[in-house]
Amino acid sequence: MITKEVEISGLSGKRNIAIVMNAATFTDATEIDYFITNISSSIVTPQWIVDTYSQRNWVEVFYREAKGWLGLKEYQVREKRSLIRHFILVFCAYTFILWHQMTGGLRRRWANIPLNTFTEAIDAFRTAMSFRFFDWLTFNRDVFAAYKASLGFIWA
Repeated sequence: MITKEVEISGLSGKRNIAIVMNAATFTDATEIDYFITNISSSIVTPQWIVDTYSQRNWVEVFYREAKGWLGLKEYQVREKRSLIRHFILVFCAYTFILWHQMTGGLRRRWANIPLNTFTEAIDAFRTAMSFRFFDWLTFNRDVFAAYKASLGFIWA
């Protein structure tokens, strides 16, 4: 592995590039990976690159779970503001679920069975949220109707 600080046209500032190969020379290598970062050269070391890249899997896990279970890609909005709100709701739900998994809260409060997988946790979360919304709606029907009316809808 080698790192080099370079300037790239079209990008402001300097970047650090790392070239990782599975052999000593380009001609012998069968796999060559290129990494680029805008992190300072004083921080970028071969060990930093290995540590940072090894954590990348968790980002991929997040996107797979957010897309598959929380509907990150299932938005049906046309405005940027609505899209951002959708993303915020998905990220909050994901954070909420992980927090409950790490603290054991899902076992104590959201289900009467252990919730060991993300799928089990999201099912419990959806059930709890729909119950709480329905419970709130039964006592605040006029508030919900007024809100929908302010948007031009009729709640009947």
